[in-house]
Amino acid sequence: MEKIKTGIASYGLSGQVFHAPFVHTHPQFELAAIAERSKDLARARYPQARVVRRYDELLAMDDLELIVVNTPDSTHYEYARMALEAGKHVIVEKPFTNTVAEGERLIALAERQGRMLCVYQNRRWDADYLTVKEILEKGLVGQAVEFESTFARYRNCILPGTWKEREGGMTYSLGSHLIDQSVALFGLPEAVFADIAILRRGGVVDDYFILHLLRSSGAPEVRITLKAGYLMCEPEPRFVLHGTEGSYVKYGVDRQEALLKNGVVPDTPDWGVEDETEWGWLHTATDGRHKYPSQRGHYGEFYESVYLHLRRGASLPTDARNVLPVIRIIEAAFESSRRGTVVRLTGI
Repeated sequence: MEKIKTGIASYGLSGQVFHAPFVHTHPQFELAAIAERSKDLARARYPQARVVRRYDELLAMDDLELIVVNTPDSTHYEYARMALEAGKHVIVEKPFTNTVAEGERLIALAERQGRMLCVYQNRRWDADYLTVKEILEKGLVGQAVEFESTFARYRNCILPGTWKEREGGMTYSLGSHLIDQSVALFGLPEAVFADIAILRRGGVVDDYFILHLLRSSGAPEVRITLKAGYLMCEPEPRFVLHGTEGSYVKYGVDRQEALLKNGVVPDTPDWGVEDETEWGWLHTATDGRHKYPSQRGHYGEFYESVYLHLRRGASLPTDARNVLPVIRIIEAAFESSRRGTVVRLTGI
């Protein structure tokens, strides 16, 4: 079966770490082209790929079937639109778009063009998230009553020359992951209560949030709290899950990002396998407190799902239509924070 010839729109951190290694190592994909404005890092690492300097050069390549839009957040809508109009299938980095209206227009365009449009919600394949999912599916803590998900970061300064310090903000970046994971586990909430703030001196985009997703349909008794911040020097648990029969607490973060940043390729043995020292604690009324084995994480499963969709007609878990509610929840969270009130979600 013909390989999926893929072009990557940018070769910054996202291209180097989260996309090129997985496209390159997946046997059903061909890393055919990369857009890199000025440097030659891509040419040195992937000499078989064509390197271009402009995004429109990428779109002009007739043999490219798939474009990865992994450019700054503010460009996602326009670049995805251009790629769809050029007849390409499209993967968009999270956040999908800045507004629900933009997302709806892209979804409608993809349907008219008969092309795939999906969002790179890769943290659905984090080891810790998959472990929480398994514990819930097995009912190991009974009926879930409380769920907390936290990204604790520490950066007490504003990094110069970084676009993420000028646009987007933490709620759109890390919040997209936490909300997406929560919705995948518990279904859509009915309302949001949020506090979003800029805590670092000199900051211009939000660097802290705490969101309460209320009355989550499918699990109406679960209290859901999502939190992230750049001034959390002492880490908090990544996940806390309480239920009628016990609790699960997990510290630390999935190790795949660190491995990728250190140049480890994702087809190495034991990729995404956590050491026992990294496992979380499961404490139940019947079995007491003990380490619970983490599931194996693998971001490559995202690209496997794209392959199965494009070549085998399988359903796509991160189809843009399925991810659009994340943007609606973020919009509601900002409204809640501005007004200081609970905001009910409509049309979700």
